[in-house]
Amino acid sequence: MELYRHPGRMGMKQNKTGDIEYLTFPLLEQTGMVRHLFTTRAGGISKGIYSTMNLSYTRGDEKEAVNENFRRIAGVLGCEVGDMVCSDQTHTVNLRVVTRQDGGKGILVPRDYKDIDGLMTEEPGLVLATFYADCVPLYFVDTKRRAVALAHSGWRGTVARMGRCVVDKMRQVYGTDPENIVAAVGPSICQACYEVSGDVAEAFEAEFRKPGQKDQILTDKGGGKYQLDLWRANDIILQEAGIPAGQIQVTDVCTCHNSTYLFSHRASQGKRGNLGAFLGLY
Repeated sequence: MELYRHPGRMGMKQNKTGDIEYLTFPLLEQTGMVRHLFTTRAGGISKGIYSTMNLSYTRGDEKEAVNENFRRIAGVLGCEVGDMVCSDQTHTVNLRVVTRQDGGKGILVPRDYKDIDGLMTEEPGLVLATFYADCVPLYFVDTKRRAVALAHSGWRGTVARMGRCVVDKMRQVYGTDPENIVAAVGPSICQACYEVSGDVAEAFEAEFRKPGQKDQILTDKGGGKYQLDLWRANDIILQEAGIPAGQIQVTDVCTCHNSTYLFSHRASQGKRGNLGAFLGLY
């Protein structure tokens, strides 16, 4: 399927394995260190509003359909479902360091943690998984210390600087130097599609106070409504956390513009499944 893409930035790569279609970042592929992807709606077995590659157990889909969808994504990644570790997203900036003992949590076995919007590991073979339908996926690869992180950043996570929280935690746990991180801002809702109210705009104005930043991320529509650019906001956060601009790939794909190909909460008015972001070290 041909995607609507935003011009002027490095393009995400469309891939197909059998019936399964997924997106990858050329910048992450160039590290040669990781397996990763971002799912589309294509290639699963779910039906109706979840059609077809739904990766959520909590929105009303049949459990066995979701199980099979995870198995199919594992096949594309060249891993087992038991190698995957899932987040428990509640719009926090809480992070969890995961190990081999966490394999399969959120799919094969219940999670023994909650309120976790970001995961990180240095164990090869373990695959981190977080979930989306307009919010922003953030991918991190420390190319020197060989560690990875994956985080969910909606507007609440973004205004609380989830990207900086991840970099700080990777520095603390792995000794990461942000200059060695390659990062990506994944498919999510673009500024043209993301109208927010005045209270959300005020929160961003209070956080992004450097000259010119407000105008880069907010457009005042009048009547107390604003268009918010989460892509640019997260790009700013990652650069201010010390990641070089040339080592950050910002998506060119909006979930809302492409809602027949990607789940979008806003476009579907909440009648949808979940997409998945996956990242792991070889």
